[in-house]
Amino acid sequence: MGLLKDVVKPILGGMTLTARRAANLGKNIVTIQYPDEMREQYQRSRWRHYLTRYDSGLERCIGCSLCAGACPARCIYVEAAENTDTERYSPGERYAVRYEINMIRCIFCGYCQDACPTGAIVLRKDFELANYKREQFIYTKEMLLEKYPGQNLEPYRSKVTGVEAPIYTG
Repeated sequence: MGLLKDVVKPILGGMTLTARRAANLGKNIVTIQYPDEMREQYQRSRWRHYLTRYDSGLERCIGCSLCAGACPARCIYVEAAENTDTERYSPGERYAVRYEINMIRCIFCGYCQDACPTGAIVLRKDFELANYKREQFIYTKEMLLEKYPGQNLEPYRSKVTGVEAPIYTG
């Protein structure tokens, strides 16, 4: 009885596993050749944060810190300042003079986007977020702010190859 349990059973288990793997050899297994090919992104994918602008070029962020309050990971820091007549950054009374997100702590839940009353912070499909140093994961306002209005609505292109990521529709 000991020989069957100790020797034969493991051998039969290994042979069964090998037979199952061999049955898959004839099937066409799809492998994505990243970065030359991009994997499909789901419609509601949430990755990189963007600070958006109005069509006039003014920032949408009014420095209210509701995004920081809603963040369960406490990775957002907002420092607000007052707008003046000579220096106007947003249409409101205040603007975010300093806006930082610690991407190492972020869990990409989207609560910051939901909490924002002006739609200033949005999460889009830019998923190539790798860096080599911890300091590079602190995204500052300059890194987050759109270069021009509507930039974050453009389709995502790979930083490596320039290939456009398809959107999952099924």
